[in-house]
Amino acid sequence: MTSLAGKTLFITGASRGIGLAIALRAARDGANIVIAAKSSVANPKLPGTIHSAAAEIEAAGGHALPLKVDIREEAEVRMAAATAAERFGGIDIVVNNASAIWLAGVENTPMKRFDLMQQVNTRGTFLTTQACLPYLKNAENPQVLMLSPPPSIDPAWYEPHVAYTIAKFGMSLCVLGMAPEFKSLGIAVNALWPRTVIATAAIAMIDGVRPENCRTPDIVADAAHAILTRSSRDFTGRFYIDEDVLREEGVTDFDRYAVAPGQPLLPDLFL
Repeated sequence: MTSLAGKTLFITGASRGIGLAIALRAARDGANIVIAAKSSVANPKLPGTIHSAAAEIEAAGGHALPLKVDIREEAEVRMAAATAAERFGGIDIVVNNASAIWLAGVENTPMKRFDLMQQVNTRGTFLTTQACLPYLKNAENPQVLMLSPPPSIDPAWYEPHVAYTIAKFGMSLCVLGMAPEFKSLGIAVNALWPRTVIATAAIAMIDGVRPENCRTPDIVADAAHAILTRSSRDFTGRFYIDEDVLREEGVTDFDRYAVAPGQPLLPDLFL
């Protein structure tokens, strides 16, 4: 399979950034995109809403269903999954992209931030996947993709921001458990993470990172497209890096993904 035409993707946090880029890449194939995100009203500090994303997706050739969803709320997630399946006749792919970030040590991490990251990153990923599972079971090439890094027990990744690391690796641990659990159902569960820092709103949380030392979200979107068009029965339980996926696809020119071609690129966290 080389196209996502006619497939229905349920993408959390798709109103901006990497989630929106993945949505737009699929939309160019003619896919149906469920935009499950909280942003329904414009925020001057964070551009993009479910409605502006829907307009972009439709303009790109896809079919959009914007749904205001807080993935911390079980009822909202289950209703969104049911609404999506009713609208498009099912759900083929779940992209767990929504994530909260707070890069600080123990002393400077308020418990409300700890709880938010656990609820959005780990619990939200688990809940969204669980809510969509009945529909994935009926899909032809069902896939779940987490935007999370290869798991690690290296203390270097815990010391500076243990709360965020725990929450982010929680998404990765879902892959470790769900991939074998769902294998007999033919549902692939994989993770994808960028080799370099990506120019999104989240880079404001990383000290010393400038946009010109980043790549655009398009590289993650192209890598996600490559993964999601593979056979769900042949590729599961993997922790992909965007650049490696695209090299497997024959891509050799990565300058086109750079915000400022020729400038040094910063490696992303956890790599």
